[in-house]
Amino acid sequence: MNPTMLLFLLASALLGYRVISRVPPLLHTPLMSGMNALSGITLLGSLTAFTLTSGGTKGLAALAMILAMVNVAGGFWVTERMLRMFRHKDKEKGVATR
Repeated sequence: MNPTMLLFLLASALLGYRVISRVPPLLHTPLMSGMNALSGITLLGSLTAFTLTSGGTKGLAALAMILAMVNVAGGFWVTERMLRMFRHKDKEKGVATR
């Protein structure tokens, strides 16, 4: 792997960790649901890298696809759980209310 790319990856990971660690817990869930779009873009990028490369890079692209898909699925799960907290209890039971 190119040393410049490795340095860029390391700097991006550290910067991402610092940004995410400073988000207050109250904002974490709404921001996570918004990040599903970015995880989808990551998934498309890793899929493109997987199809266009060979060798060890193909393994890293496969790992990136797996991790991005876990992130997308987890984000949708958390968003659905958050939205369930805000539903009216009578609507969940199927009772029509006005």
